[in-house]
Amino acid sequence: MKNTIYYSLIAGMIVIGMSACDSFLSQSDPSSFTKDNYYTQPSHAEAAVSSIYQDLRSVRGGGFGGATWLMTEFQTGIANTELGQATNSLDIRQLDNSAANDYGETYWESYYRGIANANEAIANIPDIQMDESEKNQFLGEARFLRAYYYFTLVRLFGEIPLILEPVGLNSEQLAPERSPVGDVYNAIIEDLTWVEQNSGLPFNNQSGRVTMGAVKTLLSSVYLTMAGQPLDAGAEYYQLARDKAAEVINSEEYTLFDSYDDLHSDATENTGEHIFMVQFEESIAGHTGLQSVTLPYNQDISVLSAETGGIYVQQEFYDTYESGDKRAEEKQFYFREFTRATDRTDTIDVGNWYIYKFFDTETHLSSAQSGRNWPLFRYAEVLLIYAEAENEVNNGPTPSAYEAVNSIRRRAEIPDLSGLSQAEFREAVWEEKWHELSYENKLWFDMVRIRKAYNLETEEFDDYVGHSFVYGPTLTERELLYPIPADELRNNQNLIQNPGY
Repeated sequence: MKNTIYYSLIAGMIVIGMSACDSFLSQSDPSSFTKDNYYTQPSHAEAAVSSIYQDLRSVRGGGFGGATWLMTEFQTGIANTELGQATNSLDIRQLDNSAANDYGETYWESYYRGIANANEAIANIPDIQMDESEKNQFLGEARFLRAYYYFTLVRLFGEIPLILEPVGLNSEQLAPERSPVGDVYNAIIEDLTWVEQNSGLPFNNQSGRVTMGAVKTLLSSVYLTMAGQPLDAGAEYYQLARDKAAEVINSEEYTLFDSYDDLHSDATENTGEHIFMVQFEESIAGHTGLQSVTLPYNQDISVLSAETGGIYVQQEFYDTYESGDKRAEEKQFYFREFTRATDRTDTIDVGNWYIYKFFDTETHLSSAQSGRNWPLFRYAEVLLIYAEAENEVNNGPTPSAYEAVNSIRRRAEIPDLSGLSQAEFREAVWEEKWHELSYENKLWFDMVRIRKAYNLETEEFDDYVGHSFVYGPTLTERELLYPIPADELRNNQNLIQNPGY
């Protein structure tokens, strides 16, 4: 079911930029809206919150030169590209990243814009005369989205400005300093626990808006991250992660799809395995960038005008799937055969394995338009969070931990795990995550959290620092964070660059 949230910004009340010298300034609209006449009606609350969703989309489009979501994919060592002019991707893949990379700038600018919009909504919606339950739901959505944006930014850049109030012309936060990582995580937890306790959000629905299931899923991921690096909060947070994941599992609101085809079907969006998705609608906010960037370069298999080869599967990673793993079969998670657009009776081998998880068949066969949603959280991830955390809490795998990971393996038609020690089970869950959540913007964050990288030759986990990708470059401590974008450093003298950049 498609969501039809309109992601229009509220003129005159929303912060619209972060990289120019007017960072954090509210822009005046020459038409009508001011602080005196806006945030006075329930419709204003809805529009304000809807605007916050917009920047979920900003990093997940795509263009001829690549797409921002590729930033973390090319620092895992499992992605390749055919696009020689995609310097943003190529520099990261070779671990030659810099503060001038456009991907980092887009993350920073768009997610802080989303935070600014959330701050406006959270500050002003409480004063609107409207139904209290509806008001709390809108505030819950705004706080969830602010937490999500901060959770992404703090993992990408480390210490970052923590801004929780609207910023005006006279605010001290026009040039904010970086805040300790722990303070950012505390703010994330405060937002999400407020939503749990006060918002009254439904546990699950098909609207595409934030639900309580999404809130608890994000909390489980935040707690698991806090248990690991860089905070190293340990046992208490593994238990919190386990408990939140268990609440999602025990709700019985979500289930694994029987078929991998349902991962990229219009009919199943916002249902079943999909806990929370970035919403696209062909007639309102459609996009073909995701489709173009995941196609083989100029192989004439799509009616799209651009087939960019922006990302495809590193062969050595594909080879790590177990024999018989259904995910590695043709047109399950990946593909290397398709028909030519000029002759649909002619099936060709495109030469490498390309990502099929997001493939929009109608787009490529006929429409040249796409409204394919992007999955931010799948139920499979919740099961893997639960399995990993349960193993740590109990100093070894329990039956419920085995069941969580084995349900994913059974769908893949590979044998159940059994008889493993705590250390063996821990790495087995990590490996399952690599194979199940590949190319979904999850793995690099896990690499930093566990300080490990998956060795494609030994199929074991190396220390992150010192791990060499199969094509040569070696990770250093520098690559535990991305560089603060150059424009932000120029515009704010209070920002200090991350080490090594």
